Amino acid sequence: MNGLRALLVCLVLACAAVVSPTAPVPQAVAATPRWSALPVPAAAWPVTVKDLAARGPDEAWATGYEGEFGALKPMLYRWDGVKWTRDTTFPGVGEAGWLGEVQFVGKEVWIFHNRAGEGEILRRSAAGEWSAVPLPQTLSVYQDFTAVPGGAWVVGEDNTGMKVLHYDGSRWTTESTPDDVLFLMGVTARTSTDVWAWGSTRTGGRTVLRHDGTGWRDAKVPLPPNGNVHTILPEPSGRVTIGGGEYADGVSRAFLMTWNGRAWRTTYPPLGDTHTEDMVRGPDGALWLQVRSDRAFQSKYARVDGRRTTFTRGPERTNAIDVKPQALARAGSALLSIGTVETYGSKPNLMSERLGG
Repeated sequence: MNGLRALLVCLVLACAAVVSPTAPVPQAVAATPRWSALPVPAAAWPVTVKDLAARGPDEAWATGYEGEFGALKPMLYRWDGVKWTRDTTFPGVGEAGWLGEVQFVGKEVWIFHNRAGEGEILRRSAAGEWSAVPLPQTLSVYQDFTAVPGGAWVVGEDNTGMKVLHYDGSRWTTESTPDDVLFLMGVTARTSTDVWAWGSTRTGGRTVLRHDGTGWRDAKVPLPPNGNVHTILPEPSGRVTIGGGEYADGVSRAFLMTWNGRAWRTTYPPLGDTHTEDMVRGPDGALWLQVRSDRAFQSKYARVDGRRTTFTRGPERTNAIDVKPQALARAGSALLSIGTVETYGSKPNLMSERLGG
């Protein structure tokens, strides 16, 4: 009898524990964001993407060109947060040429335009009206363009050598660089008094320059030996990240250099010989890059957070034999990519993918 009473007490206590409001409740597991495919209106083959930039979740612009050799035509697409559409309203849309870097200056969109060999800056107002600012001279090579409120820069070359053209909003001037600089490969700016450029010296080395509003000077960046700079990412916080590649012992590997305001720190994430030109700071605070995929039917992206590198893949694409994201941008709480995809039996055309948002 005592044993039966003890058994009943144990059962009552067990039932109370099950229905007790203090019992732990299983928590829902948050789903890991995945890359999804976004349809893009087709362009004429062959197609090349030059740049992708986003102002927020509902405005992004992708530039490039379609066609080949002497028949290049400029190409412009807009993302409105829901879908990609092609923009054919800008000046020179049907003429030979190409579109390059996209910059947001105040409420305007600025895009570099090679218009039949002549350089100009396309400007789109908040009302959607286009205008153009011609360069003061024709260059044989238009290498790069950047713009921020208060200034814009174009680097390139003519038959006399390297040129750095500066636009202050009303007029153009030509700026000089240190004597040992042979040519510049790129330029970018955080503000009109914090501008960065990179290129080669006359002795064959690589150099990084910085403009503080008064002139160009050697930034004294301790680049790795035999290192090439692909891009520089200056951020509002003052942090600067340089992405590049180093060739040593017959092998090329990517490197990242970060300036924290006091010193440079160099790391070698496991990215192989990835070109780091389209490195962006994601909404999660990590650096994101597209990398060469080992699957012909699926893109691949790297996430670099300090010394930790992880990889994610885009959606599987039926019958794809080459998926190439060519540009990345942060769009609010999402990441956008755009590039090309080739499927079996057809020529490559545009593709786009999104993570989050």
